[in-house]
Amino acid sequence: MARGDGRLSHELLPGEKGPQDACGVFGVWAPGEEVAKLAYYGLYALQHRGQEAAGIAVSNGKQLLVYKDIGLVSQVFDETSLESLRGHIAVGHCRYSTTGGSTWQNAQPTLGDTAAGTVALGHNGNLVNGHELRELVAERYGTLDRGEIVQGNTTDTALVTALLAGDPDHTLEATALEVLPHLRGAFSFVFMDEHTLYGARDPHGVRPLVIGKLETGWVMASETAALDIVGAAFVREVEPGEFIAIDADGLRSRRFAEPTPTGCIFEYVYLARPDTTINGKVVHEARVDMGRQLAREHPVEADLVIPVPESGTPAAVGYAQESGIPFSQGLVKNAYVGRTFIQPSQTIRQLGIRLKLNPLKNVIKGKRLVVVDDSIVRGNTQRALVRMLREAGAAEVHVRISSAPVTWPCFYGIDFASRAELIASGLGIDEIRASIGADSLGYISLDGMVEATEQKPERLCTACFTGKYPIALPDSEHLGKHALEQPQLPLGLEITETTGRRDVEGVSTGIAGGAVDALTRP
Repeated sequence: MARGDGRLSHELLPGEKGPQDACGVFGVWAPGEEVAKLAYYGLYALQHRGQEAAGIAVSNGKQLLVYKDIGLVSQVFDETSLESLRGHIAVGHCRYSTTGGSTWQNAQPTLGDTAAGTVALGHNGNLVNGHELRELVAERYGTLDRGEIVQGNTTDTALVTALLAGDPDHTLEATALEVLPHLRGAFSFVFMDEHTLYGARDPHGVRPLVIGKLETGWVMASETAALDIVGAAFVREVEPGEFIAIDADGLRSRRFAEPTPTGCIFEYVYLARPDTTINGKVVHEARVDMGRQLAREHPVEADLVIPVPESGTPAAVGYAQESGIPFSQGLVKNAYVGRTFIQPSQTIRQLGIRLKLNPLKNVIKGKRLVVVDDSIVRGNTQRALVRMLREAGAAEVHVRISSAPVTWPCFYGIDFASRAELIASGLGIDEIRASIGADSLGYISLDGMVEATEQKPERLCTACFTGKYPIALPDSEHLGKHALEQPQLPLGLEITETTGRRDVEGVSTGIAGGAVDALTRP
């Protein structure tokens, strides 16, 4: 098993996986509009949240059609496919897999029958009680062979879609209000039947979901940036524990659970677009403020502040403003590296990070650099980056990180590396500094990071930094990206007699009876 020791692995670079974004969802109810194209552009604005698969469902009031495939939004759809999706309601989804593998069968929106028609559902987040939902499907319908489950869909989303089938005595809306309280974990849903657009957000509001207004209708989306691209005016966020229905009678709201808001702080650090607003705070401003706080907490004498593009740029701007050290672009990013299905040759692998970044030698030669990045996961990328900057002539390399050390996995919709691979879970700050080869290393404090978001600490989920999970986790065998595919315990797992904690290669999860996924996820 790979370990978080910071050693450069040519097998990990250039495919070094950082925090993988949650999915993006988009829904629109707009008679007279080309709703498929609105959904396409909405997903285009949310592409950063998931690059594995994309799909759009459309209803014309009589029938519901879904078009989805593996790939980026621009690869999946063209004019012909969008022209075939005609109607007045649309639901779109761009996927990064957090439950179930990256396969065509697991692409969304998921499709299922209901007592009165059809439902198509898109999900941003991750449920932690998939095993209970699977049992509930079998109990209610006498079989698991329903909808997309029988076609090989292994996601928690397919289980929810199957539960929405309901019975002839209940509308889809009534069924949804009965099913939603059974779900545990993070979910921002947009879904639809032939006549109505629906949305729902879990009681903790872990993942964002917003409402926008068009001249002729309504929009729901993961981020405000998706509203902007289709010309929708921001109305408000969907509240935690709220259910929304939009049809010819307008928008109506129901509460299905009492809210206990704990939104994901990593949305502010990395996941969301910088031009998105979350709970009244513009994400770009939060990241600049994190950079300012980072400069106050970890000052250093240097000649230039350079970002690791693009996610480190706002924090680097803030660091430069607060420290008075000039800001410069010292690294050029290849904007088209994206997702490649061509394995690089050994020669290219040895060049590692240069597929993504290349230094501006005339800018950095002889300079003392402050290099600002948003996070360190395994440490391999940072070690390769520091080495590359030294080879380009940097006199000193001081690494500054605008998030606290990531020491725990996320079970609510972000696919981090395993706990055994998280470098900060096994090494102290100075050990990490030595491991990546930097002259100094500074992380922003958790308090400083929270302060930059301008949110109350108790209203934020900081589990990936603290190990304090606001939504209770099930037993270890029911956790993990492939838990619904491989329910058995993974090989090599031990339960210590004294503590009940799961250990792999000496790295403890720190949670009695849970979090095995942190140790087994690739």
